[in-house]
Amino acid sequence: MNFPAHALTSLWMTCVMLIYCLTLIPGCSGDFRDPTRQAERDRMVDEQIIPRGIKDQAVLAAMRRIPRHRFVPAFYSASAYNDSPLPIGHGQTISQPSLVALMTEALALQGAKKVLEVGTGSGYQAAVLAEIVPNVFTIEIVEPLATEAAQTLAELSYHNIHIRVGDGYQGWPEEAPFDAIVVTAASDHAPQPLLDQLAVGGRLILPVGKVFQEQELALYRRTKDGYERTRLTMVSFVPLIRKDQPTQPGKR
Repeated sequence: MNFPAHALTSLWMTCVMLIYCLTLIPGCSGDFRDPTRQAERDRMVDEQIIPRGIKDQAVLAAMRRIPRHRFVPAFYSASAYNDSPLPIGHGQTISQPSLVALMTEALALQGAKKVLEVGTGSGYQAAVLAEIVPNVFTIEIVEPLATEAAQTLAELSYHNIHIRVGDGYQGWPEEAPFDAIVVTAASDHAPQPLLDQLAVGGRLILPVGKVFQEQELALYRRTKDGYERTRLTMVSFVPLIRKDQPTQPGKR
């Protein structure tokens, strides 16, 4: 079928404008040039994570391997490798990569066999842990998030991650003790059930402080005589959701 010259010109201009506009929409750029987006992950590590003092090679390697864009909604895919939190639905967000790296490094996972995560969220932190340790147990109180995370992790062939829907404050006692525990929401204290489920020498990291105010990222290490507490940095997280509390937005 033939078209008038002016019609072809108009069609061509429309296509050009459409492609230009798509590059401006989150989730519509990047994949065309490099479907694996490896270059973006390398840049994220080199420019956003290493400069913040992260040195653990296992953590850095995990951050380079895991396709973070698979853990965010398509609309935000273009921003997946920025050092910022992003919405993942259900009033929740995925934490910025540098914070994920910091919390993972602080757990000192060399030689760890079993880790517990409280707050599965998108599943990204669980994937980072699973690249380093043989077994990851993760609990999510928001069932749709747990379902979505399980699907994403299965599609990426993570077979060493075990997901449960439930109240993370209580931990996962039948699988204790854990070599490390990471909590992705703030509490005004370290939950005793989680402290009890740490192995001797194990580490627990979580934000501690008042609701919707700046909190401190605290690291607890269990010793044969009790617990040692170290303050790492200041952060801002929403409260740890309990079974008898309404769901609130959070960073996962």
